[in-house]
Amino acid sequence: MSSIDFSRLKSFRTQNGMTQEELAEKIGVSRQAVAKWERGESIPDIDSCMKLAEIYGTTVDMLVRSFGKQEHTGDGKHIFGLSRVNSKGQVTLPANCRKVFDIKAGDTILVLGDENKGGIALVKLGGFAEDLGNLMHNGEE
Repeated sequence: MSSIDFSRLKSFRTQNGMTQEELAEKIGVSRQAVAKWERGESIPDIDSCMKLAEIYGTTVDMLVRSFGKQEHTGDGKHIFGLSRVNSKGQVTLPANCRKVFDIKAGDTILVLGDENKGGIALVKLGGFAEDLGNLMHNGEE
């Protein structure tokens, strides 16, 4: 998981609603340079990486690491990639995550959090726990 991977540069740019030309202007490089980075024909220098991370509101580490690809450690643990929270607070789980855990539309998910560790966990419910979750959810509407 420590290898450098610039393959997500285009998705960062499009998620931020920028054209190659707009991004190039903000960084101080040519549009062609941005296009080459996105095609994997060249890589940005460290100064450009720092500017990209600042523009995208992330760190250089998150920008260049291969978190966007699913990784499986062989012990039942997975890294499925990154998802963005939309303006309604909704998150789309990566397709492979939904497949591995057999998550379908309408399933009940328990959301857990630990403020001290800054972590959130999702647990797919089934059986009685799912019925209880559905009852609780229906009461909110």
